[in-house]
Amino acid sequence: MSGLLSEMRQSSLARVQAAKQRVSEAALCTIDPGAVVPTRVKLSDEGFDLIAEFKLRSPSCGDLASGTPDPTARLRAYAEGGASIVSILTEPTRFNGDLRDLRLAADTLRQYDVPVMRKDFLVDPYQVLEARAHGASGVLLILRMVPRQRLVEMLDCAAEYGLFVLLEAFDAQDLSLATELAAERAGREEQVFMGLNCRDLESLAIDFQRFSLLREKMPFQWPCVAESGVQSPGDALHVAALGYRLALVGTSLMQSDRPAQAVAELLAAARSGRAE
Repeated sequence: MSGLLSEMRQSSLARVQAAKQRVSEAALCTIDPGAVVPTRVKLSDEGFDLIAEFKLRSPSCGDLASGTPDPTARLRAYAEGGASIVSILTEPTRFNGDLRDLRLAADTLRQYDVPVMRKDFLVDPYQVLEARAHGASGVLLILRMVPRQRLVEMLDCAAEYGLFVLLEAFDAQDLSLATELAAERAGREEQVFMGLNCRDLESLAIDFQRFSLLREKMPFQWPCVAESGVQSPGDALHVAALGYRLALVGTSLMQSDRPAQAVAELLAAARSGRAE
């Protein structure tokens, strides 16, 4: 496991232990499920969709909050631009995230029927329940973050409570495990997306070629998501042409002073390629 992931894993384990001291897992499970009904992801018939990300800081780019004096306005803009999912960073030490951001997003986007995803370095099923309790409809799970059995427990927890999962891979070894899991879980009532992150976790540099080199190794059962690296309409067109069904876009959207237009332009470019 790389330096960043190792650091994030230790931080996440500490956060879980502290959270369990405040609210037990049993108590978390008793939250009225009718009060937080997960919104199912609805993909467009136009063949390509966008996961728009809200984050206040990035380890590679630093502060991203200065251009967002009104978080609710940016969240609404993502929905109005056509995002099918909004991803919310809740990791506090490197991304300045908070579970309150997740609740704000869920409350803001409910009127748009746009699901919210908790993006964090999750290591325990408790954090899946925690996400649900704060209004999330889905969670990001990183393949190499936890042992296989714990990952399966987290997938099962998400499925039990109706949350979708974005499963994140970085290399061929990750995708080999994902392919095994996809085969084992065939026929289950769950919504899983297969993400490939093209960021190098040591240097934090983008390796855009990873999208083409590893595309054929991704499990066919789950819609594929291009993560990191998609910044321009041309990038979106490129990953759509490779067969990616969605892209997760964060930093460039956070830096845009017209986020609704930026989302719409990315979608238009990618969908034009699908239509050809």
